[in-house]
Amino acid sequence: MALQEDYVALGIDAEVDEELPSGVLELISVNEEREWLANAPRRLNWGRLLFSAKESIFKAWFPLTREWLEFEDAVITFIPDGTFVARLPNTLMPTRNCAWELRGRFSIANGLVLTAVFIAG
Repeated sequence: MALQEDYVALGIDAEVDEELPSGVLELISVNEEREWLANAPRRLNWGRLLFSAKESIFKAWFPLTREWLEFEDAVITFIPDGTFVARLPNTLMPTRNCAWELRGRFSIANGLVLTAVFIAG
C-alpha cells in the first residue's frame, strides 16, 4: 500500500499489447535500449512496453516539474520481476529530494500493457 505522504507523483499508462508501428522504436529509444531489446526474450512486445514505461515517467514528471522530458532523456532497464528502472540525467532532476533513478512496475494482461511510476517524496 502506498501512502500519499510517501510519494510526490504518480504516472500510469496503458497501451494495446501489440507491436509498435514501424519506425517508432527508433524515435523513442536510445542505443542502449535498442541493444537490450534486440536480445530480449521474444515473449513480450518489448517496444510497446518501453513506450508505455516512458509515457508513465512523463506523466509523473511533468506535473511535478512543469518541464518537458524527451523520450531519450529516460533510459529504461527492465527487470524480470515486473519492474523497471529509469535513469535520468542529473541536470533534469527537480530541486526536491527525488532520486535520479525512477522505479516503476509493469504488467501485461487482457490485451494491455500497463505501467506505473512512483516518485518518492
